[in-house]
Amino acid sequence: MSKTSLNRGIRLSLTIVAFCVTSATNTITNAQEAPIFGDVTVNHPFSPDPLSVRGMSGGSVSGSKVAGRRETVTGPCDGFVDEAPDHTLALTTKFDYLKLQVQSPQDVTMIVKGPGGTWCNDDFDGKNPGMSGEWLPGNYQIWVGSYDKGQYYPYTLKITEVK
Repeated sequence: MSKTSLNRGIRLSLTIVAFCVTSATNTITNAQEAPIFGDVTVNHPFSPDPLSVRGMSGGSVSGSKVAGRRETVTGPCDGFVDEAPDHTLALTTKFDYLKLQVQSPQDVTMIVKGPGGTWCNDDFDGKNPGMSGEWLPGNYQIWVGSYDKGQYYPYTLKITEVK
């Protein structure tokens, strides 16, 4: 077995173990567990608030390539993501205020593409990315990235109307 294949296997095993530990911890602490890589449709107002979905950050495509730019008004388009978005958020109505917040034990990034443009962020709240403000109705694609290519970390994406 080549050294590259062995390293890839070790990384995959560590990712699975980290995911299982996080899942077990979340199961113990949360009576209702958030779905993994879930797509969300939101009406105004929605319940429960916040809504939560989980996933694994990272990939092999640079965030700036997915975003089509290196930076947006909401922050830099850093990190590495998968080609396909991690989540799709469908907003059925306009929201005067909506906040998306990623919570992860590692430093991760976020890219959102939707009506009106593309937005990127890192370090909205500590090392966790997020975005808030007015949101138009429509479909939003959401990517959560890792700073190192091929590194994958568990995260929870929380969606709230609470300021």
